[in-house]
Amino acid sequence: VQLQASGGGLVQPGESLRLTCAASLSILNFYQLGWYRQAPGKQRELVAAVTRGGNTNYVDSVKGRFTISRDNAKNTVYLQMNSLNSEDTAAYYCNALLFLGHAGYWGQGTLVTVSS
Repeated sequence: VQLQASGGGLVQPGESLRLTCAASLSILNFYQLGWYRQAPGKQRELVAAVTRGGNTNYVDSVKGRFTISRDNAKNTVYLQMNSLNSEDTAAYYCNALLFLGHAGYWGQGTLVTVSS
């Protein structure tokens, strides 16, 4: 299984980015798709996730600003990030779980830098 993440970049505070994670097989195979991030010196954290059934959850710090979505036809999951701030600066990784308890497949990171 391959997950190809893209869409990171350098933006100013308040701007938006959309991250894309394309899977090498049907994402309907996965129980859950998610985006994690890891800032320098910090642990990796789950930012947002969406289940096969469409249920979503977000870390508190991004609620109301980030939206995770999936396009089953394109085997792609997105993370729309609005009102970015410096605390969102991190490497973002997509993750796919076959089932609960599965360690998951990981894409390569895409770097998001928010700076004025």
